[in-house]
Amino acid sequence: MTRNETQTLETRLVQIGVGRDERTGAISFPIYPSATYRHPAVGQSTGYDYTRSGNPTRQVLEEGLAALEGGVRACVFASGMAALTTLFLHFSAGDHLIVSEDLYGGTYRVLDQVFAKLGLTASYVDTTRLEAIETAVTDGTRAILIETPGNPLLGVADIAAIAGLCRHHQLLFIVDNTFLTPVLQRPLELGADVVVHSATKYLGGHNDLCSGVLVARDPQLGERLYFLQNATGAVLPPQDCWLLIRSLKTLALRMERHCQSTGEVARWLQRHQRVTAVYYPGLEDHPGHELSQRQTRGFGGMLSFRVDSPELARAVLEKLRLISFAESLGGVESLMTLPAVQTHADIPEAERLRLGVCESLLRLSVGIESAADIIADLEQALG
Repeated sequence: MTRNETQTLETRLVQIGVGRDERTGAISFPIYPSATYRHPAVGQSTGYDYTRSGNPTRQVLEEGLAALEGGVRACVFASGMAALTTLFLHFSAGDHLIVSEDLYGGTYRVLDQVFAKLGLTASYVDTTRLEAIETAVTDGTRAILIETPGNPLLGVADIAAIAGLCRHHQLLFIVDNTFLTPVLQRPLELGADVVVHSATKYLGGHNDLCSGVLVARDPQLGERLYFLQNATGAVLPPQDCWLLIRSLKTLALRMERHCQSTGEVARWLQRHQRVTAVYYPGLEDHPGHELSQRQTRGFGGMLSFRVDSPELARAVLEKLRLISFAESLGGVESLMTLPAVQTHADIPEAERLRLGVCESLLRLSVGIESAADIIADLEQALG
């Protein structure tokens, strides 16, 4: 995508890949499934040698994603966890990371069960509290990784304030922007060094591909991430790159609908007699509501809510008709999960309970169906 600073983000999304295939003029950029490329002569290259190192379809996608996040380089991977794993390989044995305690269980699992064996340590703190982060910094700390809003309790961290803390301590600042996307939240502009996405979620948006993204603000770091991507090889295949390019073109429209419907659903849940708590930054009584208003363009399509018993939570999942009882999030179809036994099952039970991720907590990814129909399904399921 040719970056044009005079165009809005919405326009640049739609224009990813347009005009890039000069030979045919194809509006939809082609899929290049070739594993290798013919060289014109010894010592010469077309710019492509082996598809793990570079692929025309992937290049269009990566350049588009870098421009959308306001970064200098993006790398796309076969999953969100492949992206995070590659990022963690940037660090060395003995390095210490500070990580949001309100985070996806898979991130905890790979740090606790894989990278801990390689000498990487992590402290999990409430990153909505700046003083908690400051207290956790040690001489060995090398980076801070936050998810904001958090998963599944939707805590909101102050990106600009944490960026200042990272500059003071010379730490790498990583923000997982999966829940809000560059349409709603701009971490690099607020001081982050790296943005992470599980592109399986809102960027893909149709529950039909698995992908991860890293975007760097600094050219040197971007080159380092590309080296790790090429060296370890968990790249996104060209067919899936094309699917993701296609999906990004409607991202702004989808996020607008997700935000609108989720606000309606959250307010309805607040009024239900068997719902004891609703976690959504768009609600005025959410602790992060004012901060979200300052640092985002919308509150997103994710919410969690607590019902009055674990038995009711399981009954709701069994009674759903429109909403699917399924893991993942961010697709056009509404999905609900029970984090304690699914997405966050790898977090030790005592830690889950301390955080409030109990078996009465349900997480809802609100799709783009009619909000009235989603509410009707919740009404019949809650009884």
